[in-house]
Amino acid sequence: MSLSHAILGFLRQQPQTGYTLKNEHFDKSVAYFWPADQTQIYKTLDKLVEQGFATSEIEFQSDRPNRKVYTITKQGKVELERWLSEAIEPPMYRDPLLVQLFFSDFIDRETMIAVLMSAKVKHEECLAALKAIDIPAVSKCSDYEQLAGRLTLELGFKSKQAYIEWLDEAIEAIKAMEKKSKRAAKR
Repeated sequence: MSLSHAILGFLRQQPQTGYTLKNEHFDKSVAYFWPADQTQIYKTLDKLVEQGFATSEIEFQSDRPNRKVYTITKQGKVELERWLSEAIEPPMYRDPLLVQLFFSDFIDRETMIAVLMSAKVKHEECLAALKAIDIPAVSKCSDYEQLAGRLTLELGFKSKQAYIEWLDEAIEAIKAMEKKSKRAAKR
């Protein structure tokens, strides 16, 4: 997926400013699986306008600074629909914690356990934030947009829950290995 397609999706819903895209959409709805910062969003919006996938118009305001409103074009709708219809390869998974764990034989076990426990807390906080998102259960969704949002959220729940379970298993395995090593050293 590219940031441009996510932006086109939001513009397909309605014309937006870069500020609205960042604060109302990327920070509140897709942040857990596709984060973007303000600079990336504005650069991508400029590129979409260059490519003819979006247009921009200055909206004059008397009580605030003027704002630039972006609208998807017909060509942008075609591009979004093309991309939405295409089969996508699974993403390459990068996780710095796994690199830390892979090379953790260079540090003491207690330190690695502390790192894993800290990661667990962060994942639990993220899971709690996901659970706070107000989208009805799959069986109670009233339209397809709600259903798609809920299904996305369900994967977020399951992914975080699985990661937390794996962290618990990893912590217990390291503790068990440490106990085993200590028993062997006493012999």
